[in-house]
Amino acid sequence: MKLINSIGPNPHVVRMFIAEKGLKIPTQDIDLMKGENRQAGHLARNPAGQSPALELDDGTYLSEITAICEYLEELHPKPSLFGTTPKERAETRMWARRADLNILEPLANGFRYAEGLPLFQNRIPCVPEAAPGLKRVAQDRELWFDKMMAGRQWICGDRFSYADILLFCFLGFGQTVGQAINPEAKWLLGWFDRVKARPSASA
Repeated sequence: MKLINSIGPNPHVVRMFIAEKGLKIPTQDIDLMKGENRQAGHLARNPAGQSPALELDDGTYLSEITAICEYLEELHPKPSLFGTTPKERAETRMWARRADLNILEPLANGFRYAEGLPLFQNRIPCVPEAAPGLKRVAQDRELWFDKMMAGRQWICGDRFSYADILLFCFLGFGQTVGQAINPEAKWLLGWFDRVKARPSASA
């Protein structure tokens, strides 16, 4: 296998997942700033033109970070990052989906339509006037998420999971593009520091 890697929070999710698993997977970097992901070589791997992609041993490619991580989980089930029972796996996917829809998507699009506009305006439809509202949505939903986490160590209780990795990588990205964690989200702030202390966070 080989990971087609780049800058950005999505590849960070997969790299951190791989590190938590203790796997060694070679990487090949592509240059998003120069638009390499929109050129024929990468489009042959992923027609959506996104990063990352995982090249499999048979020469085919997987894309979409959750699909990649679930594939790796099935190949290498220990340590489990989705769960060892149907209930645990469903719980992980539930919280990951809540984070994705409510925080990650508005945060990322708030960046793409504002600070990232010069990079994205000729690649995807952008709505600059929506950026301030999307950023407000992400901040509000961080508080909403925060309140549901009271008393937990990790998002799935005492079990560190893919949901933690996913949210951490995007909130970390947010901090680099002017979208710090809502200061009223006290659980998230403490949780972020706990995740950041894990060796895999720097993958």
